[in-house]
Amino acid sequence: MILYRIYQLLIAAPILLLLTIITALTTTIGCTLGNASFWSYYPGMLWSRAMIRILLLPVHVEGKENMQEGQSYVIVANHQGAFDIFLIYGFIGRHFKWVMKSSLRNIPLVGRACEAADFIFIDNHPARIKESQARARRILQGGVSVVVFPEGKRTWTGEMNPFKRGAFQMADELQLPVLPVTINGSFKVLPRKHDIYFVNRHRLSLTIHAPIPPKGQGAEAERATMDEAYNVIKAGLE
Repeated sequence: MILYRIYQLLIAAPILLLLTIITALTTTIGCTLGNASFWSYYPGMLWSRAMIRILLLPVHVEGKENMQEGQSYVIVANHQGAFDIFLIYGFIGRHFKWVMKSSLRNIPLVGRACEAADFIFIDNHPARIKESQARARRILQGGVSVVVFPEGKRTWTGEMNPFKRGAFQMADELQLPVLPVTINGSFKVLPRKHDIYFVNRHRLSLTIHAPIPPKGQGAEAERATMDEAYNVIKAGLE
């Protein structure tokens, strides 16, 4: 453990900081100049893989066969910790747009890169909520998936929190399948209450479950889909 922390401090941290700066600038410039579909995904995907590999974290992914080529999904996942982002971005193997809280705009360089990549920021202001929903609909109708953490915030305990409706409202309105994803290990790697501490070496896993097709349309169908997604994701937790 002592050697691993020395490695993080003296070797991994400087490399990852440099990679973060390079990735943010590359994404911003690339999306601004053109071919945003490429630049909004591949630099971030490679950066996420580098984050996990340089920190020597083992990764296991299963269920990629459950994703159909050319089909857009509302991808919903449990939110264990900060490394959820690197795990999904780096290893799900699918072009998508993040749905993220608006406070992430304030991260130097990274926030600007997320804006350039056309990721969807959400907050509690009614006018901006409608704007975010409209952008999400446009992206989904264009054949690109979106990734949402329906718990809203990262867990403090490792246990799943109740889901919020937003992702399932989008899926219901557009009659798109919901793709449940279970994340394991991220809470052990970096618990929310220890964000300023060192990373713990622990196995990360990503389980992509079978998509849940539309069950009709309306509040009852939406609720049924949300309950099923919650149960499927929870059943995959270690």
